[in-house]
Amino acid sequence: MSSPSADKPASTLATVLFVCVHNAGRSQMAAGFLRHLAGDRVRVLSAGTAPRDSVNPVAVEVMAEVGIDITAAVPTVLTDESVQASDYVITMGCGDACPFYPGKHYLDWKLDDPAGQGAEAVRVIRDQIRAHVAALIDEIDARG
Repeated sequence: MSSPSADKPASTLATVLFVCVHNAGRSQMAAGFLRHLAGDRVRVLSAGTAPRDSVNPVAVEVMAEVGIDITAAVPTVLTDESVQASDYVITMGCGDACPFYPGKHYLDWKLDDPAGQGAEAVRVIRDQIRAHVAALIDEIDARG
């Protein structure tokens, strides 16, 4: 049986890891956008240095407004293995807690933390994340 990615072996897919402190807002929204916009062209991971018990409900709400469902997302702890398995490591406010490995493409996105903010503020963050993700897809596609 053939799948949409059958013509491209999984080993050649770029793997992107989004990292923030709680893995409950920014990184989950970024992962949702990348899955939605890139489909099966990339492998998407997300993690946090101190993950919360659940995803920020306001992040879930504002992503649903643009047709992306992140209700099944679960905050996950960042591991060395997830960084080692990734081609791109996108950090969002985790500072020195993020491990560094040579040969990875690191990007640090300066974004406000949606924790404790209302939907209006989180919509702004969501839209900034979407723009970053679109540029990331262009970069991944260009590297082929």
